[in-house]
Amino acid sequence: MEEIDYNSDKFINAKAEMDRLVEESLKTRTVKPNVLFGKLSELTKATSSKAIEWSRQNSLWPMQFGLACCAIELMDFGSPRIDAERKGYLLFRGTPRQCDVMIVAGWVTKSVIPEIKRLYEQMAKPRYVVAYGECATCGGPWWESYNIIRGIDQVLPVDVFVAGCPPRPENLFGALMKLQKKLGGEIED
Repeated sequence: MEEIDYNSDKFINAKAEMDRLVEESLKTRTVKPNVLFGKLSELTKATSSKAIEWSRQNSLWPMQFGLACCAIELMDFGSPRIDAERKGYLLFRGTPRQCDVMIVAGWVTKSVIPEIKRLYEQMAKPRYVVAYGECATCGGPWWESYNIIRGIDQVLPVDVFVAGCPPRPENLFGALMKLQKKLGGEIED
């Protein structure tokens, strides 16, 4: 077998010729940098946004805010008869930073409005409000009083209204299911 001399002129010229051909071919082609990673990031964003939307829809963490007699019915919501745990509604939190649904149950006086607003602002975003009972929706029997406001919707944006005086706990169960459908895009505003 004969030994090849790679330093000879014919190999140096061949290498120069190959380099010239590669440079010319690269001029005609444009390669976008990180094409694979760009597509993967878009796919990851699309998948994660759907997962986040699903988790928000199926794990509502309410904050109980019982102000009057409707609060007794709100407490009955946690009883075994209603079985709110099967839908994941029973994780009532005492701090607004862990909640995303405020359930306002009972009449709202003008003196408590600043506290309600403060608690609402401390809640995690996105946040939702459920007006539970006739007093929370329209002022109830005391709507002509100087100290009672005519519904929490004058102070906060309400997503779901629950009718009744006092409303039954089953109505709250239905309202939270309606809120889930609204979050899932099945119900428009």
